[in-house]
Amino acid sequence: MAEEASSVQNLEDAPVKTAKQLEKEAKKQAKLDKFNAKKKAEKDEKAAAIPSATDKEPKKSKKPKSTAEEIIEDNTPPGMKKNLRTMPNAYNPKYVESAWYEWWEKEGFFKPEYKRDYDKPNPKGQFVMVIPPPNVTGSLHLGHALTNSIEDAITRWHRMKGKTVLWVPGCDHAGIATQVVVEKMLERQEGKTRHELGREAFTKKVWEWKDKKGSRIYDQLKRLGSSVDWDRACFTMDQKMCNAVTEAFVRLHKKGLIYRSKRLVNWSCSLKSAISDLEVEKVEVTGRTLFSVPGYTEQVEFGVIVSFAYQLDGGSGEIVVATTRVETMLGDTAVAVHPKDERYRHLIGKYISHPFLDRKIPIVADEMVDINFGTGAVKITPGHDQNDFEVGIRNKLDLITIFDDNGILTDNCGKFSGMKRFDARKAVMIALEELKLLRDVKDNPMFVPICSRSKDVVEPILKPQWYVKCEGMASKASQAVKNGDLKIIPDMHKKTWFQWMENIRDWCISRQLWWGHRIPAYFVTITGQPVGDKDDDKFWVSGRTMEEAKRSAADKFKVTEDSISLTQDEDVLDTWFSSALFPFSVFGWPQKTKDLELFYPGTLLETGHDIIFFWVARMVFFAQELTETLPFREVYLHAMVRDAHGRKMSKSLGNVIDPIDVIDGITLEKLHSMLEDSNLHPREIEKAKKGQREEYPEGIPECGTDALRFTLCDYTQQGLLNKTEAKLTNFIKETVEKKKKDQDSLPI
Repeated sequence: MAEEASSVQNLEDAPVKTAKQLEKEAKKQAKLDKFNAKKKAEKDEKAAAIPSATDKEPKKSKKPKSTAEEIIEDNTPPGMKKNLRTMPNAYNPKYVESAWYEWWEKEGFFKPEYKRDYDKPNPKGQFVMVIPPPNVTGSLHLGHALTNSIEDAITRWHRMKGKTVLWVPGCDHAGIATQVVVEKMLERQEGKTRHELGREAFTKKVWEWKDKKGSRIYDQLKRLGSSVDWDRACFTMDQKMCNAVTEAFVRLHKKGLIYRSKRLVNWSCSLKSAISDLEVEKVEVTGRTLFSVPGYTEQVEFGVIVSFAYQLDGGSGEIVVATTRVETMLGDTAVAVHPKDERYRHLIGKYISHPFLDRKIPIVADEMVDINFGTGAVKITPGHDQNDFEVGIRNKLDLITIFDDNGILTDNCGKFSGMKRFDARKAVMIALEELKLLRDVKDNPMFVPICSRSKDVVEPILKPQWYVKCEGMASKASQAVKNGDLKIIPDMHKKTWFQWMENIRDWCISRQLWWGHRIPAYFVTITGQPVGDKDDDKFWVSGRTMEEAKRSAADKFKVTEDSISLTQDEDVLDTWFSSALFPFSVFGWPQKTKDLELFYPGTLLETGHDIIFFWVARMVFFAQELTETLPFREVYLHAMVRDAHGRKMSKSLGNVIDPIDVIDGITLEKLHSMLEDSNLHPREIEKAKKGQREEYPEGIPECGTDALRFTLCDYTQQGLLNKTEAKLTNFIKETVEKKKKDQDSLPI
């Protein structure tokens, strides 16, 4: 009641409005009513314009807009310049990137002759580079895409500066890899081996495979936009390349820089071929570790050291030795001790009895032995260990080979003859235990030598092979970098370069294959009689043709040509031999061609740092020796593409991705089906599928060429591209989205 009384009192106290004030308020209210009526009319008009749910009339837009889906496919005729008057609203890689490459090629933009007088020097200079030739086997992966993205950017930049530019493409015949692929295909399709087919017929099969499959790499390079001069593309088995290989071998052999020698080589029992030191991966193990080895159903144990006793001749005692390869004791020809080791000095010159073979083994003194390691006594197997080989040479020991080319124990191994090498490992252990000669088996950190080509465990075996003498060429190559004549970028790789050059070993260039450049060397027979041992270089000659080789033999042995018959070596040259000639063989060397005169030496070599010795160093070696100049002035080494675990890309791991699958996109199911069509072992296929499921659970989205290239080039700022391809594609997706936003913001 008090509140009501107060309110009444307030109303009573309010002043009374004048007539003028009331008139003013009335006008204001009239204006407000008029405004509200107008707004309501506009609202009703808009509502009337919207069709109802039952309306059959489609909504009409003021300006029809085309969607990305409507113009995904570009209709530009091949080789014609693209019509840009119609563009999709949203960014579409297929549409944006189509048609351009065919027009660039037709116009000749990638050729150094483009709008230039071929014979007149360009005042703005020139830029010449050769591609690192990818292997003809299979497809390019993201590592190749990285290489070509960088090289194309560099090439186009120099072209934009007005220079005469030549980027030479090519493909490598990949001796081991290609032969393995075709052999597997032959076995799968015809149930035959290459030996059943014969050398000539098998080589024909390889050429057929190359002609059918080899063009895929060039198609991929075109999809990546690589601005190479296709008219100058070279395959390392082309005739002009074969001529260069033969010329290089003959010249180097006659100079004494190529020679034949019987020594230990890295032997792959799976490939039945020697491989170079650089093709051996040393896999570290810290103790007992099981490895899958080609040709064995069960895994093989490594990372253990076995101690066993040899009985002194006459039964006067024993001497204990240790080994990580107990099966090689069947090839032992000595036990070595240090000459100053007081424990064994009285035994030097005495003999021990082999427990399984009718063989007396001497105890020799050699300073190679470490007194403080193990028992201080070392078993010596000169035919199957590099250090033991050198001890054997110093002490004039027998060099016994106990494995054949397939890793089967030979006839000189007693009851173990005919066994596979790792089956013999188990059998020897059991036999030693039965004779109570086994003393200890324990974990042992070690490096297991694995063939990078076949994943087989490498076996050192004595073989006569051809070698390149590297010390002198390495010294020249090292000096070129020290003088600044050859620049290596980034600088951090110089240290590795110098270390390798200072510790270089001669390069084994023989390969026991049929696919490749057959070695142009011939063993000499005079009047039906061999002139000497096939292992000795003195009884071999080389020649560009057999006729030339016969003339050389007649001159060397002072006999008439008609008394000589020659047998060509069955082996082929290491693939890297022909690759080492690539910077000048592509221009026709040894012929004095116009291209060789104009474009050699090159300007830059760009490649991954992992082949600095496989390829870069050897190109420098051969160029300085055969052309008396460096093949290029700068070397730019980019980072490696690896997965999240730091592993190189491998088909068996399922972490290899075709760049076309990033450009166009691919489903997980399609990735799996591509594994099924490969030459992988079923066990490796399952392993690879697991890797794909982890890395690409939803497949790979369509990203386009530009986004892929931008991403890869951006990652070169890192030391290693230690990203999974899945993360890489995520980054690409982000790049695509950014490009969409950029395009949407462009003025019409």
